Amino acid sequence: MFSLLSTATMLGAFTALFAIVFQAYLTSNELVRLTVILQHLRDLEVEYPVNGPRVAIGYGSCSDLHVRAIDFLEYSDRIGQALNASEYTFDDITSEDEFLLNFAYYFQRGAAAERFTTNREMFMSLVQRAKKSSTIQHHWALGGNAPVIGTRMAIEGANVLLGAKMSSKLKTHLRPEVRLTGSLIDDDDIHLILEYNTGDRWGDLVTPRANRYILHNDHHNPYLSSLEEFNTALTGFEPHLFIVSGLQMMDNYAYPVGVREKLLDRVRQQMQAQSRTATLIHFEMASFVELELLQLLLRTVLPYSDSIGMNEQELDNLQQVLRTGRISLVADCNPRVAHSLDQARAVFRTLNEDFYRKQHSAGDGATRRPLSRMHLHTLAYQAFIVAKDSRWQHTKHAAAKASLIAHRHVCASTIVNPDAAYLQMDGSFAVSAEPGARRIPFNNRDPVSCWEETLELRIPDAPSIVVEICVAPVLICKHAKQTVGAGDNISGAGLVLQI
Repeated sequence: MFSLLSTATMLGAFTALFAIVFQAYLTSNELVRLTVILQHLRDLEVEYPVNGPRVAIGYGSCSDLHVRAIDFLEYSDRIGQALNASEYTFDDITSEDEFLLNFAYYFQRGAAAERFTTNREMFMSLVQRAKKSSTIQHHWALGGNAPVIGTRMAIEGANVLLGAKMSSKLKTHLRPEVRLTGSLIDDDDIHLILEYNTGDRWGDLVTPRANRYILHNDHHNPYLSSLEEFNTALTGFEPHLFIVSGLQMMDNYAYPVGVREKLLDRVRQQMQAQSRTATLIHFEMASFVELELLQLLLRTVLPYSDSIGMNEQELDNLQQVLRTGRISLVADCNPRVAHSLDQARAVFRTLNEDFYRKQHSAGDGATRRPLSRMHLHTLAYQAFIVAKDSRWQHTKHAAAKASLIAHRHVCASTIVNPDAAYLQMDGSFAVSAEPGARRIPFNNRDPVSCWEETLELRIPDAPSIVVEICVAPVLICKHAKQTVGAGDNISGAGLVLQI
């Protein structure tokens, strides 16, 4: 009996020891693999220097108030019950209950969201609660797509002209290389940033990935209040790149009749005024839930853009609007490469078909631009589609840089530590979800996969478009410190190497 017990005990101990050693072996191997991938991404990132390109970017700014969502918000059972109510709509937020339900909807899907509330009293009550709580940690930061993208590009070596108005206090957060064109104001618009990590539990809800929910009650940004001063400063600046961003601040805002249309018409005129031969134009997408606004953007902004940048939610939304005329509130937060590339091809093709249909139309045909670049940034990878005959440079290197900046920003670190990272991409990926599509194996020593394709346009006499597609893995930050601003930093990093 003793012998049998001793043997069983020894066998159990050996099994446990083997499991520990094997796990250590796997961990060691993965660390070596990540280190190799990191080195080759870094080699690509620094191969081409940034030679001070001139970048003009609008519009707006804000002061971001960051809090940890699950510490700040109080869960109740009625939230879970209300999530199953099919009659609930997610467009307007007029009360704290609607806000909590709206947050829950996106939190349980791990989806980024940015929403406007008309209830200023409720919004300021939330802000004061976050500021004055003795138990909730909070911090302030420079916010707004334009300042964040501009700051990233300035860090990387660009000369930046920023179209925004801000207070003298907020201006102290700008880098000296960023030239502010708008006048100073007394009070900044405030954005309440609710951050959460992968696996965070809020009541009965668990989120599948790290992300953020933004609530705002802006009054300066919806009116693009810096636009005219920015326009004056553009004279003589001659940017290599002109970036349009921050237009999601117009989403669901209650304008007097015709005002939003006039504002977007001024944006269109500013885009049309840029040199077709000297200036590339990029439009940074965002979280939109108002169909009317997206339809306006499809008429006033996208036809004059060379490039668009977006995350997986925004790509799905744009494709749905183009294909069905309906908004997509939320999409898979971790889409497979094949699915995303199919969506990106569809959007790229549709927008170029629209260009070729209208390039000879009366009025603005000569100022429209064919789409020549798309950048999709997801948690697991960066994907670029770039027309081969365009002026965009170094796509492979831009993909590598965007990948590294994703980790650095989310981990709030200037370095990428393999110990603090993991890969979510498989050992290979399909280039399309179509049957028989080829698979590309992942190569640790050549981690950015690039290939050429020909996209056929489905209208008479339109030329086919040869594109380069590049996919780079992201060394995902294990313990996210900040997700807000990640897309802006990633987009800015990708752009700075391509102009």
